[in-house]
Amino acid sequence: MILARLILGLLSLSPMTGYELKKHFDSSINHFWNADKAQIYRTLTKLVQDGHATVTVIRQSNYPDRQEHHITELGREMLVQWLQTDVTAHIPREPFMARLFFAAELDRTGVVDLVEARRVATQDLLDDYLSQREDIDMRAAADRRSFLMAATLDNSIRHQEAELQWLEAVAEHLP
Repeated sequence: MILARLILGLLSLSPMTGYELKKHFDSSINHFWNADKAQIYRTLTKLVQDGHATVTVIRQSNYPDRQEHHITELGREMLVQWLQTDVTAHIPREPFMARLFFAAELDRTGVVDLVEARRVATQDLLDDYLSQREDIDMRAAADRRSFLMAATLDNSIRHQEAELQWLEAVAEHLP
């Protein structure tokens, strides 16, 4: 359900092929949502069937035809309705937390290794987000859309920084 709305949101920016949507997922919203190519194409098909998007076939001489997807008025209405629904707190499903919760089954070294592996993965993710952030100049992001896109990335950066601090505290105080 949310994937369909995210795709409509991206299509509201500009018409795109499935390939371009996947590239946008990977380069602009992967810090809060990811989707594989199959999920995107399945959802696009459903959006077209339901009248929320249309497909324009663009003939190309030396390449396969492009199937460019466009948001419809019905799709834009659905997107706006979703944006206006009640906002609730989200309790994420976090596999690492489940592992850590039961990690007393391991010896201390095993727990330290588990926490260190998470720290490395979190640092790698933070480095990726910071690299993406370097490409965004907030002063140039004078419009609301660009500002909000950057704000979501900043949120993910802060979450990763907080996680690193928390992991350090867990390692430091582990009995």
